[in-house]
Amino acid sequence: MWLPDGSKEADFSQLEKVLNKEVPDRPVFWEFFLNDRLYDLLCGDTPIPQDPALFSVVRSIIAYQKAGYDYAVFFEPDSFSFQVKDRHKTSSVSMNGGLISDWESFEAFPWPRIENMDFSVMDKIDPYIPDGMKIIPSGPGGVEENVIELMGYENLCYMMVDDPELVKAVFDRVGGLICEYYSLFCEYPAVGSVISNDDWGFNTQPLLSPDQMEKYLYPWHRKITSIIHGAGLPAILHSCGNLYPDIMEVVIEDLGYEAKHSYEDNIKPVEEAYEEYGGRIAVLGGIDVDFIITHSEEEVYKRSIAMLERTSGRPGYALGTGNSVPDYIPDSHYLAMIKAGWDFGR
Repeated sequence: MWLPDGSKEADFSQLEKVLNKEVPDRPVFWEFFLNDRLYDLLCGDTPIPQDPALFSVVRSIIAYQKAGYDYAVFFEPDSFSFQVKDRHKTSSVSMNGGLISDWESFEAFPWPRIENMDFSVMDKIDPYIPDGMKIIPSGPGGVEENVIELMGYENLCYMMVDDPELVKAVFDRVGGLICEYYSLFCEYPAVGSVISNDDWGFNTQPLLSPDQMEKYLYPWHRKITSIIHGAGLPAILHSCGNLYPDIMEVVIEDLGYEAKHSYEDNIKPVEEAYEEYGGRIAVLGGIDVDFIITHSEEEVYKRSIAMLERTSGRPGYALGTGNSVPDYIPDSHYLAMIKAGWDFGR
Protein backbone atom coordinates (compact mmCIF):
# COMPACT_ATOMS: atom_id res chain seq x y z
CA MET A 1 0.00 0.00 0.00
CA TRP A 2 1.38 3.38 -1.02
CA LEU A 3 2.12 5.80 1.82
CA PRO A 4 3.14 9.46 1.57
CA ASP A 5 6.67 9.97 2.85
CA GLY A 6 6.26 13.42 4.35
CA SER A 7 8.65 14.98 1.84
CA LYS A 8 6.22 17.73 0.85
CA GLU A 9 7.03 20.91 2.72
CA ALA A 10 4.04 22.63 4.29
CA ASP A 11 3.24 26.03 2.83
CA PHE A 12 0.11 27.56 4.29
CA SER A 13 0.21 30.34 1.71
CA GLN A 14 -0.97 27.76 -0.83
CA LEU A 15 -4.11 27.03 1.18
CA GLU A 16 -4.53 30.78 1.70
CA LYS A 17 -4.58 31.19 -2.07
CA VAL A 18 -7.35 28.61 -2.28
CA LEU A 19 -9.35 30.29 0.50
CA ASN A 20 -8.89 33.68 -1.17
CA LYS A 21 -10.20 32.24 -4.44
CA GLU A 22 -6.81 32.45 -6.10
CA VAL A 23 -4.89 29.82 -8.06
CA PRO A 24 -2.40 27.84 -5.94
CA ASP A 25 1.01 26.89 -7.30
CA ARG A 26 0.38 23.18 -6.76
CA PRO A 27 -2.42 20.84 -5.63
CA VAL A 28 -3.67 21.64 -2.13
CA PHE A 29 -5.29 19.14 0.24
CA TRP A 30 -8.21 19.69 2.57
CA GLU A 31 -9.69 17.42 5.26
CA PHE A 32 -11.82 18.12 8.33
CA PHE A 33 -10.54 15.09 10.24
CA LEU A 34 -9.15 11.60 9.77
CA ASN A 35 -9.64 8.57 12.06
CA ASP A 36 -7.50 7.06 14.80
CA ARG A 37 -6.25 4.17 12.67
CA LEU A 38 -5.21 6.52 9.88
CA TYR A 39 -3.56 8.99 12.25
CA ASP A 40 -1.48 6.12 13.64
CA LEU A 41 -0.63 4.81 10.17
CA LEU A 42 0.57 8.20 8.94
CA CYS A 43 2.48 9.00 12.12
CA GLY A 44 4.32 5.69 12.00
CA ASP A 45 7.19 5.64 14.50
CA THR A 46 7.32 9.42 14.93
CA PRO A 47 7.29 10.08 18.69
CA ILE A 48 4.20 11.82 20.04
CA PRO A 49 4.17 13.52 23.45
CA GLN A 50 2.08 11.58 25.96
CA ASP A 51 0.85 14.74 27.66
CA PRO A 52 -2.96 14.32 27.29
CA ALA A 53 -3.31 18.01 26.42
CA LEU A 54 -0.82 17.70 23.55
CA PHE A 55 -1.32 14.17 22.26
CA SER A 56 -4.26 14.61 19.87
CA VAL A 57 -3.20 17.92 18.35
CA VAL A 58 0.44 16.88 17.86
CA ARG A 59 -0.68 13.56 16.36
CA SER A 60 -2.86 15.56 13.97
CA ILE A 61 0.05 17.85 13.08
CA ILE A 62 2.36 14.91 12.34
CA ALA A 63 -0.22 12.96 10.31
CA TYR A 64 -1.36 15.96 8.28
CA GLN A 65 2.22 16.97 7.52
CA LYS A 66 3.14 13.44 6.42
CA ALA A 67 0.15 13.32 4.07
CA GLY A 68 0.98 16.68 2.50
CA TYR A 69 -1.44 19.11 4.13
CA ASP A 70 -0.42 22.69 4.86
CA TYR A 71 -2.32 22.86 8.15
CA ALA A 72 -3.65 20.70 10.96
CA VAL A 73 -7.06 20.87 12.61
CA PHE A 74 -7.40 21.60 16.31
CA PHE A 75 -10.57 20.42 18.04
CA GLU A 76 -12.08 22.08 21.07
CA PRO A 77 -10.62 21.24 24.49
CA ASP A 78 -12.67 19.05 26.79
CA SER A 79 -12.92 22.03 29.11
CA PHE A 80 -15.44 23.66 26.74
CA SER A 81 -18.58 21.65 26.14
CA PHE A 82 -22.34 22.07 26.04
CA GLN A 83 -22.46 18.65 27.75
CA VAL A 84 -24.49 17.11 24.97
CA LYS A 85 -21.68 14.73 24.01
CA ASP A 86 -22.18 12.70 27.17
CA ARG A 87 -25.74 11.81 26.23
CA HIS A 88 -26.55 8.56 24.49
CA LYS A 89 -26.03 9.57 20.87
CA THR A 90 -28.95 8.43 18.76
CA SER A 91 -30.92 10.22 16.10
CA SER A 92 -34.05 9.98 18.25
CA VAL A 93 -32.35 11.87 21.07
CA SER A 94 -31.37 14.86 18.97
CA MET A 95 -34.56 14.78 16.93
CA ASN A 96 -37.07 14.37 19.75
CA GLY A 97 -35.65 14.70 23.25
CA GLY A 98 -33.91 17.65 24.80
CA LEU A 99 -32.21 18.95 27.91
CA ILE A 100 -33.93 22.34 27.67
CA SER A 101 -37.71 22.40 27.37
CA ASP A 102 -38.75 25.47 29.37
CA TRP A 103 -37.34 28.55 31.09
CA GLU A 104 -36.62 26.61 34.28
CA SER A 105 -34.41 24.07 32.50
CA PHE A 106 -32.79 26.91 30.54
CA GLU A 107 -31.79 28.70 33.74
CA ALA A 108 -30.70 25.47 35.44
CA PHE A 109 -28.56 24.25 32.55
CA PRO A 110 -24.80 24.18 33.36
CA TRP A 111 -23.67 26.46 30.55
CA PRO A 112 -19.93 26.32 29.82
CA ARG A 113 -17.87 29.27 31.00
CA ILE A 114 -15.10 30.63 28.81
CA GLU A 115 -13.00 31.50 31.84
CA ASN A 116 -12.95 27.80 32.76
CA MET A 117 -11.65 26.77 29.35
CA ASP A 118 -8.06 25.55 29.24
CA PHE A 119 -6.24 27.12 26.28
CA SER A 120 -2.79 26.25 27.63
CA VAL A 121 -2.19 23.72 24.84
CA MET A 122 -2.05 26.61 22.36
CA ASP A 123 0.94 27.95 24.28
CA LYS A 124 2.70 24.58 24.08
CA ILE A 125 2.30 23.47 20.47
CA ASP A 126 4.57 25.93 18.64
CA PRO A 127 7.66 23.65 18.85
CA TYR A 128 5.67 20.87 17.16
CA ILE A 129 4.39 22.92 14.20
CA PRO A 130 6.61 22.51 11.11
CA ASP A 131 7.78 25.59 9.27
CA GLY A 132 5.12 26.74 6.85
CA MET A 133 2.24 25.00 8.63
CA LYS A 134 -0.63 26.65 10.50
CA ILE A 135 -3.35 25.44 12.87
CA ILE A 136 -7.03 25.65 11.93
CA PRO A 137 -9.33 25.28 14.95
CA SER A 138 -12.85 23.96 14.59
CA GLY A 139 -15.78 24.95 16.72
CA PRO A 140 -17.41 23.04 19.59
CA GLY A 141 -20.18 22.09 17.21
CA GLY A 142 -22.21 24.83 15.57
CA VAL A 143 -24.91 27.20 16.72
CA GLU A 144 -27.80 25.29 15.14
CA GLU A 145 -26.30 21.88 15.92
CA ASN A 146 -25.97 22.63 19.62
CA VAL A 147 -29.42 24.19 19.89
CA ILE A 148 -30.96 21.08 18.33
CA GLU A 149 -28.96 18.83 20.65
CA LEU A 150 -30.04 20.90 23.66
CA MET A 151 -33.72 21.22 22.77
CA GLY A 152 -34.39 18.28 20.45
CA TYR A 153 -35.45 18.99 16.88
CA GLU A 154 -39.13 18.15 17.28
CA ASN A 155 -39.38 20.15 20.50
CA LEU A 156 -37.54 23.05 18.86
CA CYS A 157 -40.12 23.13 16.07
CA TYR A 158 -42.96 23.28 18.59
CA MET A 159 -41.21 25.88 20.71
CA MET A 160 -40.65 28.21 17.75
CA VAL A 161 -44.45 28.55 17.77
CA ASP A 162 -45.22 28.15 21.47
CA ASP A 163 -42.32 30.09 23.01
CA PRO A 164 -40.16 31.84 20.41
CA GLU A 165 -38.51 33.97 23.11
CA LEU A 166 -37.11 30.84 24.75
CA VAL A 167 -35.83 29.60 21.40
CA LYS A 168 -34.14 32.95 20.82
CA ALA A 169 -32.63 32.83 24.30
CA VAL A 170 -31.10 29.40 23.63
CA PHE A 171 -29.74 30.46 20.23
CA ASP A 172 -28.33 33.63 21.78
CA ARG A 173 -26.66 31.83 24.67
CA VAL A 174 -25.12 29.20 22.39
CA GLY A 175 -24.14 31.74 19.74
CA GLY A 176 -22.60 34.10 22.27
CA LEU A 177 -20.47 31.38 23.83
CA ILE A 178 -19.27 30.13 20.44
CA CYS A 179 -18.32 33.69 19.48
CA GLU A 180 -16.28 34.01 22.68
CA TYR A 181 -14.61 30.70 21.86
CA TYR A 182 -13.59 31.86 18.39
CA SER A 183 -12.44 35.25 19.68
CA LEU A 184 -9.94 33.57 21.99
CA PHE A 185 -8.59 31.22 19.31
CA CYS A 186 -8.12 34.02 16.80
CA GLU A 187 -5.57 35.68 19.11
CA TYR A 188 -2.95 32.97 18.55
CA PRO A 189 -0.31 33.54 15.82
CA ALA A 190 -0.27 29.83 14.96
CA VAL A 191 -3.90 30.03 13.77
CA GLY A 192 -4.22 30.51 10.01
CA SER A 193 -7.98 30.17 9.53
CA VAL A 194 -11.04 28.97 11.45
CA ILE A 195 -13.68 26.32 10.71
CA SER A 196 -17.25 27.18 11.60
CA ASN A 197 -18.80 23.71 11.67
CA ASP A 198 -22.58 23.75 11.77
CA ASP A 199 -24.76 21.20 9.95
CA TRP A 200 -27.93 22.79 8.62
CA GLY A 201 -29.90 20.08 6.89
CA PHE A 202 -30.64 16.68 5.46
CA ASN A 203 -29.77 15.67 1.92
CA THR A 204 -33.19 16.86 0.74
CA GLN A 205 -33.72 20.15 2.58
CA PRO A 206 -32.56 22.37 5.45
CA LEU A 207 -33.78 21.71 8.99
CA LEU A 208 -35.13 25.24 9.45
CA SER A 209 -37.06 27.50 7.10
CA PRO A 210 -35.34 30.53 5.52
CA ASP A 211 -37.28 32.87 7.83
CA GLN A 212 -36.31 30.85 10.91
CA MET A 213 -32.66 30.82 9.86
CA GLU A 214 -32.73 34.58 9.37
CA LYS A 215 -34.39 35.16 12.73
CA TYR A 216 -32.34 32.83 14.92
CA LEU A 217 -29.24 31.57 13.11
CA TYR A 218 -27.78 33.94 10.54
CA PRO A 219 -27.15 36.83 12.96
CA TRP A 220 -24.73 34.61 14.87
CA HIS A 221 -22.93 33.45 11.74
CA ARG A 222 -22.51 37.08 10.72
CA LYS A 223 -20.90 37.69 14.10
CA ILE A 224 -18.70 34.59 13.74
CA THR A 225 -17.35 35.68 10.35
CA SER A 226 -16.93 39.24 11.65
CA ILE A 227 -14.77 37.95 14.52
CA ILE A 228 -12.66 35.78 12.21
CA HIS A 229 -12.26 38.54 9.62
CA GLY A 230 -11.47 41.03 12.37
CA ALA A 231 -8.43 38.91 13.18
CA GLY A 232 -7.37 39.02 9.53
CA LEU A 233 -8.26 35.37 8.94
CA PRO A 234 -10.42 33.61 6.34
CA ALA A 235 -13.57 31.83 7.55
CA ILE A 236 -14.46 28.29 6.47
CA LEU A 237 -17.99 26.90 6.71
CA HIS A 238 -18.36 23.15 7.15
CA SER A 239 -22.06 22.42 6.79
CA CYS A 240 -23.83 19.24 5.73
CA GLY A 241 -27.21 19.19 4.08
CA ASN A 242 -28.91 20.47 0.96
CA LEU A 243 -28.25 24.21 0.98
CA TYR A 244 -28.91 24.79 -2.73
CA PRO A 245 -29.55 27.26 -4.14
CA ASP A 246 -30.92 29.88 -1.74
CA ILE A 247 -28.84 29.19 1.38
CA MET A 248 -25.63 29.03 -0.64
CA GLU A 249 -26.36 32.53 -1.89
CA VAL A 250 -26.72 33.69 1.71
CA VAL A 251 -23.46 31.96 2.67
CA ILE A 252 -21.60 33.70 -0.16
CA GLU A 253 -23.24 37.10 -0.45
CA ASP A 254 -24.38 37.77 3.12
CA LEU A 255 -22.54 35.70 5.72
CA GLY A 256 -19.21 36.20 3.99
CA TYR A 257 -17.59 32.79 4.30
CA GLU A 258 -14.51 32.40 2.12
CA ALA A 259 -14.89 28.64 1.71
CA LYS A 260 -17.46 25.87 1.98
CA HIS A 261 -16.83 22.24 2.87
CA SER A 262 -19.11 19.18 2.80
CA TYR A 263 -20.44 17.85 -0.48
CA GLU A 264 -22.42 14.73 -1.34
CA ASP A 265 -23.05 13.20 -4.74
CA ASN A 266 -26.72 12.63 -3.90
CA ILE A 267 -27.14 16.37 -3.23
CA LYS A 268 -24.81 18.01 -5.75
CA PRO A 269 -21.57 16.39 -6.91
CA VAL A 270 -18.53 18.52 -6.23
CA GLU A 271 -17.83 18.77 -9.95
CA GLU A 272 -21.18 20.53 -10.41
CA ALA A 273 -20.73 22.62 -7.28
CA TYR A 274 -17.35 23.85 -8.48
CA GLU A 275 -18.67 24.81 -11.90
CA GLU A 276 -21.57 26.65 -10.30
CA TYR A 277 -19.80 28.36 -7.40
CA GLY A 278 -16.07 28.20 -8.08
CA GLY A 279 -14.62 31.69 -8.18
CA ARG A 280 -17.33 32.96 -5.82
CA ILE A 281 -16.45 30.75 -2.86
CA ALA A 282 -13.62 28.28 -2.37
CA VAL A 283 -14.74 24.67 -2.77
CA LEU A 284 -13.00 22.34 -0.31
CA GLY A 285 -12.88 18.57 -0.69
CA GLY A 286 -15.94 16.99 -2.23
CA ILE A 287 -14.86 13.49 -3.30
CA ASP A 288 -17.96 11.74 -2.02
CA VAL A 289 -17.45 9.55 1.05
CA ASP A 290 -19.77 6.82 -0.22
CA PHE A 291 -17.95 6.88 -3.57
CA ILE A 292 -14.60 6.43 -1.83
CA ILE A 293 -15.96 3.48 0.15
CA THR A 294 -17.79 1.65 -2.63
CA HIS A 295 -15.47 2.24 -5.58
CA SER A 296 -12.05 0.79 -6.25
CA GLU A 297 -8.76 2.49 -5.46
CA GLU A 298 -8.24 3.05 -9.18
CA GLU A 299 -11.64 4.72 -9.55
CA VAL A 300 -11.00 6.96 -6.53
CA TYR A 301 -7.60 7.88 -7.98
CA LYS A 302 -9.05 8.63 -11.43
CA ARG A 303 -11.87 10.80 -10.07
CA SER A 304 -9.39 12.72 -7.91
CA ILE A 305 -7.07 13.28 -10.88
CA ALA A 306 -10.04 14.38 -12.99
CA MET A 307 -11.05 16.92 -10.33
CA LEU A 308 -7.51 18.29 -10.22
CA GLU A 309 -7.47 18.52 -14.01
CA ARG A 310 -10.84 20.31 -13.97
CA THR A 311 -9.61 22.89 -11.47
CA SER A 312 -6.01 23.25 -12.69
CA GLY A 313 -5.21 26.89 -13.37
CA ARG A 314 -8.56 27.90 -11.86
CA PRO A 315 -9.16 29.44 -8.44
CA GLY A 316 -10.34 28.10 -5.13
CA TYR A 317 -10.17 24.31 -4.94
CA ALA A 318 -8.51 21.89 -2.51
CA LEU A 319 -8.68 18.11 -2.87
CA GLY A 320 -10.28 16.02 -0.14
CA THR A 321 -13.31 14.00 0.86
CA GLY A 322 -16.83 15.34 0.86
CA ASN A 323 -17.00 15.26 4.64
CA SER A 324 -14.25 13.53 6.64
CA VAL A 325 -12.43 10.20 6.84
CA PRO A 326 -14.36 7.89 9.20
CA ASP A 327 -12.86 4.53 10.10
CA TYR A 328 -15.10 2.62 7.68
CA ILE A 329 -13.27 4.18 4.72
CA PRO A 330 -10.51 1.71 3.74
CA ASP A 331 -7.11 3.29 4.28
CA SER A 332 -5.99 2.39 0.77
CA HIS A 333 -8.99 4.18 -0.76
CA TYR A 334 -8.26 7.40 1.14
CA LEU A 335 -4.59 7.09 0.20
CA ALA A 336 -5.53 6.66 -3.48
CA MET A 337 -7.08 10.14 -3.33
CA ILE A 338 -3.99 11.55 -1.62
CA LYS A 339 -1.67 9.85 -4.13
CA ALA A 340 -3.53 11.63 -6.92
CA GLY A 341 -2.57 14.95 -5.37
CA TRP A 342 1.05 13.92 -4.94
CA ASP A 343 1.29 12.61 -8.50
CA PHE A 344 -0.49 15.57 -10.08
CA GLY A 345 1.88 17.99 -8.38
CA ARG A 346 5.04 16.44 -9.80
